[in-house]
This record gives sequence, C-alpha cells and structure tokens, in this order.
Amino acid sequence: MLSKKGIVICVAVIIAAVIGGYMFLMSQMAGQRQGAGAAQVKAMTVIKRDTPVTLEYPGSIVGKDTTKVTAKVSGTIVEKYIKGGDQVQAGQALYRIDARTYQAALLNAQANLAQAQANLNNARTDLARNEQLYAAEAISQQVLTTQQAQVNALEANVSAMEALVQTAQQNLDDTVVYAPMSGKLAVDDVAVGTYAAAGTTALVTIGTSNPMMVQFSVSEAEYLKYVGESVIPGQSLPSKSVRIVLSDGKVYPGMGTVVEVDRAMEGSTSSLLLKAQFDNSSGILIPGMFARARLVGDTIKDAILVPQRSVQQLLGKSFVIIVGEGNKSVVAPVELGETVGSYYVIKKGLNGSEQVVVEGLTNLTEGVEMNVTTVSADDMGFSFVDKHE
Repeated sequence: MLSKKGIVICVAVIIAAVIGGYMFLMSQMAGQRQGAGAAQVKAMTVIKRDTPVTLEYPGSIVGKDTTKVTAKVSGTIVEKYIKGGDQVQAGQALYRIDARTYQAALLNAQANLAQAQANLNNARTDLARNEQLYAAEAISQQVLTTQQAQVNALEANVSAMEALVQTAQQNLDDTVVYAPMSGKLAVDDVAVGTYAAAGTTALVTIGTSNPMMVQFSVSEAEYLKYVGESVIPGQSLPSKSVRIVLSDGKVYPGMGTVVEVDRAMEGSTSSLLLKAQFDNSSGILIPGMFARARLVGDTIKDAILVPQRSVQQLLGKSFVIIVGEGNKSVVAPVELGETVGSYYVIKKGLNGSEQVVVEGLTNLTEGVEMNVTTVSADDMGFSFVDKHE
C-alpha cells in the first residue's frame, strides 16, 4: 500500500504528465502553423486591483407571511365570497358556514339566561322581604342567612348563563370566515358544500405579496467569510445588502437586506438558512420562483484578474495564453478563483504584469508568432459587474 508521500508523488507525476502532454500537443500544432504567418490576436494587460468578491447562492422566493385559513366552528360551507387568486384585505369575508345550529344554540342560551335572571330577581325580592322581617324580629337569623346564600348562588348561575350566551354568540359570528391579513389567495380554495372541521380543514391559503423574501443557504465556511469580525455575541447577523438574479438571467431591480438568519446549522448539510427581504411593489416576485442571491463578501487585496474569455480548460486544468518574448505565445497554467463580472480572479500562475490573449485563441498554441493588437477592457466590453446589472 502506498504511503502518503508516495501518493503525493504519484499525483504530482500525473499532473506533470498532463501539462507536459498539453505542451507537447501544442508544440506539434505550432509546427504545423509554421509558414502560415503570424497569428492575428488581441491582447490586454492583466488587471491588478483590490476587488470585492461577490458570493452567489441558489435560492427561492417565499412570502413574508403565509397561512392556511381554517374555520373556528364546524359546519357545511353554504356561501363563498371569493375565488382563488383574489387579492383580499384583512377582515374581508371569505366564506359563510351553515349557521342554523349556532342560531338555535344562541336562542337556547338566551332563554336559559332569562330564566336564571328571573329566578335571581325573585330571590332578591324574597331577600328584601326577609330583611324587613328580621328587623322586626319576625324570622330568625338562620332564615335570612339561607336566603342570602340562595341569592348568591343564583347570581353565580346568571354569570354562567351570560358566559354561555357570549360563547353561543361568538360561535354564531364565527360562521362567517374572515381574512386574517391582507394578501393574495392561492388557488386551493374549497367549494361550497365542503364540510369544514373547526381548526382542521384548510379553506384557502393566503400570503402577503409585498414585501417578498428570498431564502438561501450558505456553508459554514462561507458564513464565517461573509460575517468576518462583524458578528456580535447574542445578536443576529448584521444586515447585508443582497441582489437577486431571476431565472431569465436578469438582475431584479432594487436591493434587498438580510433580515432573518436561522439559529443553527442544518445538520446533514452543515449549511445556514438566511432570508433577505425585497420590495415587491411591481408584483414581479411570486412564491416558488427561483432566484440566485448575491452577497458582497471580503475584498481581495491586489487581486489579479483576467477576462473569462481568455481562459481555456483541458482535463480539469485551466490555462491562459500570454504574450511572450518576440510576441510569441506562451501557455501559462493558472488556478482560478471567484468570478467578478467579466473576469476570473487568478489565485496562482500570474504576477499581474502579463498580457493575455483575449481574441484569436482558436488553434493558437505554444510558441506561435503573433501579430498583437493591444486592447482595453472598454474596447472589449468587459465589466466588473454582471452584464445584466
């Protein structure tokens, strides 16, 4: 079995073989080009500058508040005031449930209350008479005390009957189901004739449409990179500006702000869920849409940048062609970092003073004489921001 050192040596040999093979292939192709004249290319000087890195994550649009509307009382729906997809206001009537049972219950409770109040009035009249008789020493203290206890019991009974009337009235009122908030209805609304079980049957889903949220997850390493030293113990993640790119590749107008951060990493993926809030006055954003969230992370000091179109890849390796001595092409292996607009950040392989070929790369190989036209980023339409922004 190979030792760690042996494995490292084997990997290094394989990488060297790949690069060597690539160089040999290009040298062979270069020999075929001899006599054909100098290749016409455009090249620009590598850019070296402090560069803020944009971190990008897949996400989805969700409503800020969404709830399933249920009835507070059970019964059959007999009237429907809305249809799926409607925009409704808080307090607007949505459904009416058959109220006959609850009307009867209210009448019964009211009758019981009236009887209890009548009994109480009679007992109070008897108590007043007994107080006069007691003052005249016509009855004993025990008779008066018993009558007072009877009045107290009947007063308690009246209070209980009043509570039953109030409950019956509330149940009757709850046969009309109202929107708990302003928002847009889903198309999962149930039909007239549906039996609604109190607190169980979902009649329709309602959600706010402005503002909207985009939710996305970041890895533990990206979370630490994103936060840096700005987190304060005991406080949530500091607000950060966010842009989103929709499925058509266009950047949504307006910036969002991170407003919610989960309390813990999700165990199986070691990722942290974040939500950013966006104004949706135009109504473009709807729940379930795909969106890529872009956050500005750390700034790379003196980052070396080359246009993405200048980078070629072979067998998992990346290369650029630079202008060498005598305007001859030189293949330079590079290690790519993050993308910034039209550019790649180069981690290794260049020092920042080279000229890279950006046009005329087709069939261009190692050691080919080139007729170089120097161009600028503006000439080529390169930018440090997304082309849709």
